[in-house]
Amino acid sequence: MLMRTDPFQLLDQLTQRLAGNASFRSALPIDAYRDSNQLVVHFDLPGVSADSIDVDVQGNVLTVKAQRTTVADNVEMVVSERPSGTFNRQLYLGDNLDTGKIQAGYDAGVLTLRIPIAEQAKPRKIAIASGEKQAITA
Repeated sequence: MLMRTDPFQLLDQLTQRLAGNASFRSALPIDAYRDSNQLVVHFDLPGVSADSIDVDVQGNVLTVKAQRTTVADNVEMVVSERPSGTFNRQLYLGDNLDTGKIQAGYDAGVLTLRIPIAEQAKPRKIAIASGEKQAITA
């Protein structure tokens, strides 16, 4: 249903932090779960304006980009632990999801995407014919 990407992402983040680059590209932390007939994905984006979030789907690849601005340049930072800059995350969605009907909402620093399960992927009952109603084809 959902595939994780970029196995070297954590190594890249560690390298960026050790190099002292405070505005490194970071993976957006997510929670994803199935809720009846949809996949729900929550992205943590604290301190990000809704206007700076971009959600795009191309084929089965979902891309979320966001930007957190830095504090004004004319101040002296005492502690800077919150990353700023542009963040992006790509998720590869399975064929059983209906990417044409994705719904997005943003509240309290959490972007929520609701991706419906495609009709052909939903479980269905198969009628069983018996007796005279049974049709045998060769």
